[in-house]
Amino acid sequence: MPGQKYGPDLSIRSSESTAMNSYGVDGATPGAGQDIAPVQTQHFRFVGILYHPKKPESQELATQIGGFLHGQGVGEIWYESAWESEAVMEHLPNVDLLITLGGDGTLLRAARLGARHQVPMLGVKMGRLGFLAEIQPEDWQRPLHQMLQGDYWVEKRLMVRARVYRPGANSDREPVCLCEYDALNDVVLSRGGLARVVRISAQLDGGYLTTYTCDGLIVSTATGSTGYALAVDGPILPPELRNILVIPIAPHLSMDRAVVLAEGTEIRLQAYTDHEAMLTVDGQFVVEVRNGDTVMVTGSPHLAQFIRLRDRSYFYQALMDKLRWPDAKENNA
Repeated sequence: MPGQKYGPDLSIRSSESTAMNSYGVDGATPGAGQDIAPVQTQHFRFVGILYHPKKPESQELATQIGGFLHGQGVGEIWYESAWESEAVMEHLPNVDLLITLGGDGTLLRAARLGARHQVPMLGVKMGRLGFLAEIQPEDWQRPLHQMLQGDYWVEKRLMVRARVYRPGANSDREPVCLCEYDALNDVVLSRGGLARVVRISAQLDGGYLTTYTCDGLIVSTATGSTGYALAVDGPILPPELRNILVIPIAPHLSMDRAVVLAEGTEIRLQAYTDHEAMLTVDGQFVVEVRNGDTVMVTGSPHLAQFIRLRDRSYFYQALMDKLRWPDAKENNA
């Protein structure tokens, strides 16, 4: 399946073969949504479907969704593993929509890639929590039909950009940028494998804020406020807010409150430790940070875009459901 692409005639444009018996004559999966009439798919002519490579059920559902979309009139479908970043990047300039099948981790991977080309994403939940996904795997046909009819809205979410700078070989040389990453959830500067605190100096727009003595420091978006940031008692922000959170992890005799920043704030962090420190991006990339290195975090110029089919107030009910907190009805019973 990796890299497969279907054109209007349903012919495979790939060197790899596929099981065509998964499809009906009209391209729809047999018995799946045959009662749903095709629509004019003016918005989405080329759809990419990203599946989780270690979940066979994800690949199987990707095939079914691709067949359904062809039956609904989508011109071209392309399939790829969500972990194949280079292959995904090659196709993104031509893609109108990315459908991801997996958990929030799969959507985070897709968001970092798709945001560069302003490609909207639609998540099918196949993970544990699925804060970002819009569709359930047992009920996907009618939501897709609703989307193809144009009955949806696009939610845009702030991302942050992190860069790591290391001093040049000579004192008079400019620092060298070692790496640059965008994150939808958060970037975390923390201690390494040893259970020892680190000291992290924080500057905001060039002005000194404080030096934390802690296990680490989370720089989070509103999206990430329901993730790691929530686990350390950070505030919950609605996803449309373009604010940045700075939250210490297990602070010791230092500032222990979250700081809420404006989107345009420039955050400079330096870690001081006699062992190792690391920078983690969306929980998926790790960069070693040495004494003297500077971690610069700003708002990314790219916004992650999500197709939404639910009401605009969906976030609050989803929050109660996902976190299994009691709702007002239960409290008043």
